[in-house]
Amino acid sequence: MSRIAPGGLREAGPFAWGFAHLAGLVAGTNPPRLFLTMGRSHKLFRGWLRFAGRLMPGGNLPRRETELVILRVAHLRGCEYEFTHHVKLGARAGVTPADVDRVRSGPDADGWSPREAALLAAVDQLHHTQDLDDDMWSRLRTHLDEADTVEFVLLVGHYEMLATFLLTLRVEPDRPRR
Repeated sequence: MSRIAPGGLREAGPFAWGFAHLAGLVAGTNPPRLFLTMGRSHKLFRGWLRFAGRLMPGGNLPRRETELVILRVAHLRGCEYEFTHHVKLGARAGVTPADVDRVRSGPDADGWSPREAALLAAVDQLHHTQDLDDDMWSRLRTHLDEADTVEFVLLVGHYEMLATFLLTLRVEPDRPRR
């Protein structure tokens, strides 16, 4: 059971409530509980949404890679809400069911390109140590320029934070729209 219930129009405010309802239509679910829960902090929700939107879908990294990174973070955190949501979004970006299985297996699984393997290995190291050692840094930088590296680190950190929010508040999965 959720520790903080998703807000209705009054609690989440018209912006978050309306956004959640539109997002649910697009996703084929009821309004996402993530948005209705976070929307209880009106100003914070707006700021978070702007920031999150600059990472995904508005980031510079290819969308498929962004989804692979998010899925790996969600898997490592055991955040089923985040994982299930991004399996659906990832499919639209070219992430196949085989890719999803490989995400669970990790960066050493067969089938990743050298760039994808480097990104996923960096996710693992950031998750476990909250840092990148010099070897991993060099490996990552062979594939990403400075701006993309900044975006990558913020993307991983953001989805770690979001998993903490979802898991701590026990936000329940969204139900499919009938």
